[in-house]
Amino acid sequence: MSNWPEAFVFGAVVLAFVLGLSSLIMSFLNQPVADAEENIKVKVEYGFFGVSGLIISLVLAYAL
Repeated sequence: MSNWPEAFVFGAVVLAFVLGLSSLIMSFLNQPVADAEENIKVKVEYGFFGVSGLIISLVLAYAL
C-alpha cells in the first residue's frame, strides 16, 4: 500500500499514451472540412497533440 504515487504515475502514463496515439490516428483520418487550408491546420494540430502526448508518456514512464 505504500506505492500509491507509482500507481498514479502509471495511470498518467497510460492516459497520455492513449490520448497521444488517438490524436495521431485522428490526424491521419479524413475529416470533412470546407477549406483545404483548414484541413492542413487540423491535421497539424492533431499531429502536434499526438506527438506531445507520446513524449509526455515517455517522460512519465522514465519517471517510474
